[in-house]
Amino acid sequence: MKHITLGTNGLEVGRLGLGCMGMSAFYSGAGQDDAGSIATIHRAIDLGVTFFDTAEMYGPYINEELLAKAFDGKRDQVTIATKFGTLLHRGDGSRGLDGSAENVRLSVEGSLTRLNTDHIDLYYQHRMDPSTPIEETVGALSELIAEGKILHYGLSEAAPETIRRAHAVHPVTALQTEYSLWSRDPEAEILPVVRELGIGFVPYSPLGRGFLTGTIRSLDQLEATDFRRNNPRFEGGNLEANIRIVEQVDAVAAEIGAKPGQVALAWLLAQGDDIAPIPGTKRITYLEENVAAEALLLSAEQLAQLDAVAAPVGDRYADMSPLNR
Repeated sequence: MKHITLGTNGLEVGRLGLGCMGMSAFYSGAGQDDAGSIATIHRAIDLGVTFFDTAEMYGPYINEELLAKAFDGKRDQVTIATKFGTLLHRGDGSRGLDGSAENVRLSVEGSLTRLNTDHIDLYYQHRMDPSTPIEETVGALSELIAEGKILHYGLSEAAPETIRRAHAVHPVTALQTEYSLWSRDPEAEILPVVRELGIGFVPYSPLGRGFLTGTIRSLDQLEATDFRRNNPRFEGGNLEANIRIVEQVDAVAAEIGAKPGQVALAWLLAQGDDIAPIPGTKRITYLEENVAAEALLLSAEQLAQLDAVAAPVGDRYADMSPLNR
C-alpha cells in the first residue's frame, strides 16, 4: 500500500486506514465477535494497512482494549490514533465535552493503559469544548508531546477559526471530519484551510456510514440499537430518497466491474494525495474490498459524473450543534 505523510509534521501512514469504532459500538453487530474483529485487524496489517482509528468513547473504552489485544506483538507495525474530550473524567465519566488541561491529562493516561502502549501516535480532540479555550487544550497536548506520551495531535470536526488558533499554539498534524460523496461539506472551507496550514486530512465515514456500499436499503436491516436508525439521513422517507445516490455510484461501478464502495473510496482518494480515509468494517471480506480500491483509477468522465451527484436529504447527525466549533 502507498504511504503518505499527514501534513508537514512527519506522520507517515498508509493511504487507507481502518476505522475500528463499529467493532465495539454504535453499529449492528458491535461487540458480538471480538475474535473476528481481531482477525480483521491482523489481515489489515498483512495488507499494508498501518493507520488504525479508535476513541475512548467507543464502548466506551472497550474498543481501545480490543486494539490492545490485536496489536500484541505488533505495536511497531501500526500507527494508533485515538480521541478524547467527550467523556467527563473530572466528574463521573459520563458523556460530555471537556477540553480542559486536567481532562486531557486524565484521558491520555486512561488511553495509554487500555491500549497497552507507552505512546499514542495521533491524539485527537474528538469534539471541541466551547467552555474551554482551544489554547488551553492545545497547551496541554503540547506538553504531552514534549513528554513523549503522544507524538502528534489532531482535531475532529473543528471549525476553520479553531483550527487556526490551535495551529498557532502548536502545529496540528491532522484534521478529522466526515467526508465522502455523501458528505462534501469540507470542500467549502475545511480543506482549503488545512492545505494552507500544512495539516493532513483524515475523512471518517468515507462510505457514508455504509450507505455508499449499496447494501443498506431498509432500516429493517439494522439492529434496534444501531445508531443509524436515529440518523436523519436514514429516517423516514430520507433513506428512500437517498438511494438515488447509491444508484449513481453503482452505475459507475457496473461500468468498471467494481463494487460501489470501491468507487466511493476511489473518488475520495482522487480528491488529493494529502487525504487518508479510514473506512470501517468488522469483516475481512469488506476490508479486502476497501483496500483494493486504492488501485482503482476513475476516468475524468467518471469523476465528473460522481461530482455531479446531488447532496443527500437530511443532516449528518440529529444534533449538529457539536460540529464545526
